[in-house]
Amino acid sequence: MLSFQPLPATDPAHRPPPRFADRAHAMVPSETRALFSMAARDDVVSLAGGMPSPDALPVAALGAVLGDVIAAEGASALQYGSAQGDPQLREQVCAVMAAEGVEASPDDVLVTMGSQQALDLVTRVFVNPGDSVVTEGPTYVTALSTFAAHQARVVEVAMDAHGVVPQALADTFALLAAEGRPAAFYYTVPTFQNPTGRVLGAERRREVVEVCRRAGVLIVEDNPYGLLHFDAEPQRALCADAPEGVVYLGSFSKTLAPGLRVGWVRAPRTVTGKLVLAAESAMLSHSQLAQRAVSRFLTTTSWRGHIDAARALYRDRRDAMLAELAATMPDGVSWTVPAGGFFVWLTLPEGVDARAMLPRAVEGGVAYVPGTGFHTRGGERHLRLSYSYPSVSRVGEGVRRLSDVVRAETARGRAARPVEAMAR
Repeated sequence: MLSFQPLPATDPAHRPPPRFADRAHAMVPSETRALFSMAARDDVVSLAGGMPSPDALPVAALGAVLGDVIAAEGASALQYGSAQGDPQLREQVCAVMAAEGVEASPDDVLVTMGSQQALDLVTRVFVNPGDSVVTEGPTYVTALSTFAAHQARVVEVAMDAHGVVPQALADTFALLAAEGRPAAFYYTVPTFQNPTGRVLGAERRREVVEVCRRAGVLIVEDNPYGLLHFDAEPQRALCADAPEGVVYLGSFSKTLAPGLRVGWVRAPRTVTGKLVLAAESAMLSHSQLAQRAVSRFLTTTSWRGHIDAARALYRDRRDAMLAELAATMPDGVSWTVPAGGFFVWLTLPEGVDARAMLPRAVEGGVAYVPGTGFHTRGGERHLRLSYSYPSVSRVGEGVRRLSDVVRAETARGRAARPVEAMAR
């Protein structure tokens, strides 16, 4: 008969530390996540998190939809499902993408837990440790976290007021190829970009697609804000003109409700197959209940009408922010004027560091995200403001508080410069 001796007790204080995988050392908290908790503080106006307004969430409609799904489809809605996603929802996703010129079959679509999981799956499928991923600079902060977790080398390409510069993108691809480290893909948020709010214009879209085609580089188009346009028709997606060269990421988090965690990938058929296998290994299957709730909402509700109402709500908040910035910010401060989405990108006067200023801003009752979080290096003079979550009055109050902090910080910098000059 086998017998087992108990292991000797070990003092927890002397246990060896856990041995993490190399990739775990690149996993660090993002600056935006650390700031989300401030949204709940009454004494701080949070212009930090890019969260939908509570007023834009269709709470009553979704409550009714969830009840209907449980009543009519409960036994199957609470079961496991396909890793690729609910067939009816994938068909409806194709109709949503058609508003931006994308033609797709449900077989091209994989449903995911938000577009963030979609990006993680795409990175798992295409990136080996040490591979190069090319991005805009600045870019979405959690994309940088994803690439770091997969041990990618991130290479930023300069932007101007009209988005990424095509020639700079071509030069970057050529340099990486010459180094023997060609880009695994080019990641872009071309419409109402996070964090700048900029839009890549129609002519540049064509140029970027052509630059990537010539270099043989896949485009990963992240488009959570595309339908939240204020003044014009939706932008034509990059995927619409290069379906075989673009992997498109979409999400219902900004247009419906982030708590449902429903997004998707549209990709060439061969890529979709690999993504489905990656999804199976990551989660087995997505929530059937959440998928069917979104599907029923799209079936029983005017989803276009819902998005129109959200656009009007966010336009009012954007206008409030821009008006208050113009009225209260000191000289030397500039900002973008977004035509949709959630964000304004602000540039501080020379010598003012947004990250160093943040504790004093929170003390003054306002929060934002420093620009350094959106770059692999640099961004000290920039910060991202979000107008999506607070009410119109709170947006105005937050900007006024921020203006006071910037004015004081600018004066502090001017006072310090003569002392620095004397020290030299």
